[in-house]
Amino acid sequence: MMKAAKKVAVVGAGIVGVSTAIWLQRSGHEVILIDRNGPASGASHGNGGVLASCSVVPVAVPGLIAKAPSMLLSPNQPLFLKWRYLPRLAPWLKRFIMTANAADARKRAAAMTPLIGDSLLDHQSLARGTGAERWIVPSDYLFLYKDRNHYERDSFSWYLRKENGFEWDILEGRAWREYDPAFGSEIGLAARLGGHGRISDPGQYVKDLASHAQSGGVELIKANVGGFVRENGRVSGVRTDSETIECEVAVLATGAWSGPLARDIGIKPPLESERGYHLELWEPSVMPQSPVMVASGKYVATPMEGRLRLAGMVEFGGLDAPPSRAPFKLLEQGIRAAIPGIKWEKAVEWMGHRPSMADSLPVIGEIPGLKGVYAGFGHDHVGLTGGPKTGRLISQMISGKKPNIDLAPFSPTRFAI
Repeated sequence: MMKAAKKVAVVGAGIVGVSTAIWLQRSGHEVILIDRNGPASGASHGNGGVLASCSVVPVAVPGLIAKAPSMLLSPNQPLFLKWRYLPRLAPWLKRFIMTANAADARKRAAAMTPLIGDSLLDHQSLARGTGAERWIVPSDYLFLYKDRNHYERDSFSWYLRKENGFEWDILEGRAWREYDPAFGSEIGLAARLGGHGRISDPGQYVKDLASHAQSGGVELIKANVGGFVRENGRVSGVRTDSETIECEVAVLATGAWSGPLARDIGIKPPLESERGYHLELWEPSVMPQSPVMVASGKYVATPMEGRLRLAGMVEFGGLDAPPSRAPFKLLEQGIRAAIPGIKWEKAVEWMGHRPSMADSLPVIGEIPGLKGVYAGFGHDHVGLTGGPKTGRLISQMISGKKPNIDLAPFSPTRFAI
């Protein structure tokens, strides 16, 4: 049974927050959307743009511990660390490394599949009638390898995908060259997954969704949120730097910045900024047919409106340090090797913050320390992919409806103080 309509303050206007606002609005609630910089000002602008339903495999897989030291010391590997940040990172890193085993990876993949496995349909449902549909492009998603031996070294990841119902085919030799002649001889094999999609301008997509929500009555406020107001054990407002905004329910969806606000209301999530980079090549001389993951460099190349976006890299260095130069150089080096002779008119660089949890699972659900506050953050590499489903689930919980997936793996109670 649907609960009575409520006044809900959604803190954070990335894809998770905007999706939540739209689904709440559709359920008849009064919604206020609060963000310090406005919609899509963070990772929702700079992500790789792939609706990566098959990305149920965590970064922490068996073998990571052995590989990490050499990756950190090599300038040609997609893992970077600002060494001065290591003392602050150490507690999170210890918890993260402890999950780099087959059992934890299997649990994570099984939990994530219902959340992101139908991402294309989730986005189409979210965007229907908003005008933002034009940015959604159904597509294949390919993982590119040097040869079959290179592909088979990734066997555990493919085992996890198969275990969770994903199917793919292998393109080699002539079949691969006919599918996409843009790539050079360095790429000899592609694993192709159908039923995926891409967003041809992620930032504008989220802004268009937010604009549609505003036209339907959602109030957008640009402000920095400092905490939540309590009354008899329940939330009664959101405190900004200039005012207190009254509400009956609140949603915390501020991505990598969620930690301090979460701790203030009863949970201590092991959350870190996984600094991501993208390099956009405008008016490229050649464009891939579909979004691809270049396995050797762990970066995604996604066709977008007027440009090719290269996104990926992993760097740990906190929220405040300036961007590093090495990840941008490595992205350019990687695409020149994958597509020999590619040229472009201009390149645009971006660095942003992925919200990465030590157990590789987002936090979704009501926070135990303060009734009426719901969490939706910590999606690491799949925020865009899982944003619409997360928003719908939170809306269902607030509306008194039972979600259609098991939310226990994502429960905020696992981090209760």
